[in-house]
Amino acid sequence: MLIRGPKTWDEYLDLVHQAVYEIDELKSCLVDEDELDDAALYNQFLGPLDIELRKLFDEMTSGKYQFPAAEDLSFMPLVKQFGRFMPFRGLLETINETHREGLVSVD
Repeated sequence: MLIRGPKTWDEYLDLVHQAVYEIDELKSCLVDEDELDDAALYNQFLGPLDIELRKLFDEMTSGKYQFPAAEDLSFMPLVKQFGRFMPFRGLLETINETHREGLVSVD
């Protein structure tokens, strides 16, 4: 399920920040998790996803980020492969859609 797209730059930046927070929350849950199978599954994508989202956030806050773009964000292959295990998949898809299409216009 896609989340309604952001209308402003600040809303877009907030979505990326929220995704970083969701990664941190899931990581902290896994530390307390007794199920090693779950941890092994999530560890396949959490590290790389965390790196890519933090990089995106840093690019956005430093003014180096440009959108809209013709290509998906670099973390989208992870979303496509592991999305069914990501409770925040819709958030990541919305971030990518905004990256590709730009901000939602206010009519």
